[in-house]
Amino acid sequence: MGNLNSDSTYESLRIARISENMARLTSLGLDKSITELRTLASPSKTSPSKRKCCRKVYDYSSLRRSNRLISQSESVPRRSTRLNGTQISSLQGKGGISKQKEWKSFEAEERELEERNKISSDALSRRCDSRSRGSLYNPVFGICCHFCRQKKLCGEEDCKHCGDLDNDQPCIGKTSCSVCNSSNGVLCRACLKVRYGEELEEVRANKEWMCPHCIESNGIRPYWICNSSFCLKKRKMVPTGIAIFEAREMGYASVAHFLMDKLQKKGLTN
Repeated sequence: MGNLNSDSTYESLRIARISENMARLTSLGLDKSITELRTLASPSKTSPSKRKCCRKVYDYSSLRRSNRLISQSESVPRRSTRLNGTQISSLQGKGGISKQKEWKSFEAEERELEERNKISSDALSRRCDSRSRGSLYNPVFGICCHFCRQKKLCGEEDCKHCGDLDNDQPCIGKTSCSVCNSSNGVLCRACLKVRYGEELEEVRANKEWMCPHCIESNGIRPYWICNSSFCLKKRKMVPTGIAIFEAREMGYASVAHFLMDKLQKKGLTN
């Protein structure tokens, strides 16, 4: 019973305090509710004006076009006469003036390319100054050696490929493997002698000559490998660099013979 009396006393005191506070706020003019104050503080929201949609009426008359576009659309579609097989004479009756200009520009590009790849007579006269690797570099007719990777014309006097610049003829200054017929078997005279101890004349006379790659893959000569930098890196071996002097001092015919003996002593297999 004591707890109920104390609760009722506290409630009556709270209600009396609320009444006093409300009377004080009324006397000060602050008896408005929070909702009313927020309404007064917030700006009046006016409904946005709707944007009028104006329908645009298009005219069905022909649109203006550039004369250049009209002439191109009415003329023959642009295509090289080299591709469609037509000649300049057949285009004259069709009003193909632009086609004639295109054909002439194509011929000019062909002549420019020929002049760029043309080798002067003075340069051709110096072609046979060096028979080892050749002394004349040419990116079009030169055949790249697998070892030195020099795309030079060979120095052989009777080579029709490098002398007459005829790609249909084989280069007699570079080797060609009878088995793989790949770029791995293309070696110049100097690399063939220094790196593998063979003479180009003997290789040229042997129609069944095999490159070091094919000899290694067929297992004809144990421990015989190609010692170009590409092939040694594939084997995770350090390229030899200029090792011919060390090989000859030790009595070996070439770098390949030197490496073959070295690998055999270490007991490494192919």
